Amino acid sequence: MIDDPLLRSTCAAPDRSGAAPAASRPGAVPALRIACVHQGFELYGSDRCFIETVRTLRAAYPTARIDVVLPRHGPIVAALEPVASRVVIEPLWILRRKDLTRRLTVDLMALPVAVLRALRRIRASDLVYVNTTVVADYLLAARLRPGRSIVHVHEIPEGPILTVLRGLIRWSGADVVFNSHATAAAYALPTGTAARVVYNGIAGPAAANRGGYDGSRPLRVLMLGRISRIKGQDVLIEAVAALPEAVRRRIELRIVGSAFEDTARERALAERIAGAGLSDHVSLEPFVANPSALYRWADVVTMPSQRPESLGRVAIEAMAYGVPPLVTAVGGLPEVVEHGRTGWVVPPGGPEAITDTLAALIADSAAWRSFGPAARARYETVFSEASAAEGIDAVVRATLRRSRTAHPPTSSLE
Repeated sequence: MIDDPLLRSTCAAPDRSGAAPAASRPGAVPALRIACVHQGFELYGSDRCFIETVRTLRAAYPTARIDVVLPRHGPIVAALEPVASRVVIEPLWILRRKDLTRRLTVDLMALPVAVLRALRRIRASDLVYVNTTVVADYLLAARLRPGRSIVHVHEIPEGPILTVLRGLIRWSGADVVFNSHATAAAYALPTGTAARVVYNGIAGPAAANRGGYDGSRPLRVLMLGRISRIKGQDVLIEAVAALPEAVRRRIELRIVGSAFEDTARERALAERIAGAGLSDHVSLEPFVANPSALYRWADVVTMPSQRPESLGRVAIEAMAYGVPPLVTAVGGLPEVVEHGRTGWVVPPGGPEAITDTLAALIADSAAWRSFGPAARARYETVFSEASAAEGIDAVVRATLRRSRTAHPPTSSLE
């Protein structure tokens, strides 16, 4: 049994008793058909957000037929099976940065087939929920069957990619959920677009961590997330390396995560740690599906992101455990952390501010003893699973009203 509140389902599972579905009973209203489409297959932040949205839909519509569509099998499947009617593995036309050139050239011929496949599923559904803007085939198909789709935006891309994704959203005509005001501002959709900001919520632990750091042992710092240029692992290593030796001996840093299909990046980070002489103070560990023990271990969780984070799920998870986050002032992170009360917000662009903050935390533990309880309180008020569910449910109900009025489902994907 996985003791992980971030994965544990709190919703009723679909009826697997073998009883006749509601649609087949005399006089019954046809069961609602919902398709939930996700570009991932692991258990990183966007994957967990998707799981929680599917749970929300199951709780709100316990008799609905909820089909989950994924591009491949992975760890996420086991977390979805208790709440999905079925999990479908099929090709999706996903715009990823690392293979964008190939997608827009060699793979372009496959796009019409992908759009037709998506359109067929949209036509067979009362509601289609698309998690993130990079699932291009569903956003293109949504325009051909308007009024049924919701796109949930969790990313802040930059440059040409932002232009492409903004164009996809506008073309789709889908209702839009942004996970932060920073994300909404980045896309700058026209006035009149059906859009709403709903902060991601998580199913946190029943109780926050007890005790805290008192200076009698090394400060335990955790960085959890995918290894990439966006997340700032390199900057964090520089920040620790810049600490005076006497201070560096009083810190223990764990960097936990893996690069997406990029072992070379993982090796380079390990070499950077060794080259900076930090092997005794910094450990690089692979991704884990259940991070609960890591949050229980940590005194501080850091997100030293150097490019825009749309919100900052790891920071929210940390606060759920009563662990104050140390984050950079990019994207939605300042919307999560209250500087000087629930954690610390420092400028991006270099290691100096992180170095100074870590040194201050070690020098005066009493100055931030109240941060953990304050972080937990902010999580409960703003970022709980119930808070997010309320916002998502409001968007879903509005879309369903339009969907049922305009277009009843026209085909089946049995």
